[in-house]
Amino acid sequence: MSDLLNSELIKTKDVPLAGKPLVIVTGATKGIGKAILRRFVKGGFDAITVARNTADLEKLKQETEQEFEGRQVHIYTADLGEREQIEAFAAFVKAQQRSIEMLVNNTGLFLPGQIYNEEEGTFETMINVNVGSAYHLTRALLPAMMERQRGYIVNVCSTASIKAYPNGGSYCIAKHALLGLTRELREELKTKGIKVTAILPGATYTESWAGSDLPESRFMQVDDMAELLWTSYHLSPSAVVEELLVRPQLGDL
Repeated sequence: MSDLLNSELIKTKDVPLAGKPLVIVTGATKGIGKAILRRFVKGGFDAITVARNTADLEKLKQETEQEFEGRQVHIYTADLGEREQIEAFAAFVKAQQRSIEMLVNNTGLFLPGQIYNEEEGTFETMINVNVGSAYHLTRALLPAMMERQRGYIVNVCSTASIKAYPNGGSYCIAKHALLGLTRELREELKTKGIKVTAILPGATYTESWAGSDLPESRFMQVDDMAELLWTSYHLSPSAVVEELLVRPQLGDL
């Protein structure tokens, strides 16, 4: 183990130095999820991620492991909008026989529309992907955290979790529900040594905004979210960031 890795692990409060801690970030091939995964790998973590595109996963693994020597990124191809695929991914995680330090539920999908005119099935898709993935994966992996009396669960919500907008439709409904799930988890786990945080980012510059006519400077950067979460992780055991609401300096778009 390199001196750099040792120094990073020493900074990671209460993490045993016998091995690298493990972070799971769903949907980490791009955007905020990718920035979070890379920040924690840079800080001394091994990682597991899951997404639908195998080529994107393999590229992420290769680039990250090459840049951060000695770290491991395990990848798995699945659609977490499907219950049976969530269970298969959870089994893959458990098969690694590693203690989970952090679970970041980042899988999400946005389909614009309005309740009265969005396509049939949009509601079910938004709930399954944006809420069901976090609910079922957390339930599958939580028992081991509870047994250890240690862990950190982060759900990537949105400003749409607290503010409706005209073209939000079922996406806004789902993101409101994800925030409710996070708040309930916080209440249930506060006495069990497990921290729970909701991240509520506003407009953040990702590939989905790359084709817009707005300047990149109008958006937040994905690394902003990653750095804030890294800082939140390093609070003392007696403190937790329950909700992290972040907007562009000039306000919502």
